[in-house]
Amino acid sequence: MYLVAVIDWYSRYIVSWELSQSLERSFVLRALRKAFMVAKPQILNSDQGSHFTSSDYIELLQKNNIAISMDGKGRATDNAITERFFRNLKWEKIYYNTYTTPKRVYRDVRTYIDEYNRTRPHQSLAYAKPIEFYRHTADTAG
Repeated sequence: MYLVAVIDWYSRYIVSWELSQSLERSFVLRALRKAFMVAKPQILNSDQGSHFTSSDYIELLQKNNIAISMDGKGRATDNAITERFFRNLKWEKIYYNTYTTPKRVYRDVRTYIDEYNRTRPHQSLAYAKPIEFYRHTADTAG
């Protein structure tokens, strides 16, 4: 299974995510479209994977007037917040379970992300939860 997540770096809030059994680009584009229905960022950062360098991806960002930022090749630290989220998900949820169906993976990922957004305090946010920080930022920006 493959997971893509659109994360607001300031608040650590997972704005949108999609899970797929294949590496087709469509699940990445679906996650972006869902995120844009919530809010459109000024800049979107990603690694240089084929999904994020595809013409469909680039055109979608350009059409929405979103600046494209990409990590240096082989520089996972450029995307540390996102990489840390994926590492935590794997070590706190995925590696401790044996999955027999995609539906079970989806359910566990959804539960983890909901808990991450709503109940998990972050030291970098003065121990606030991502949803609190994200909503506060949206309230003061609009």
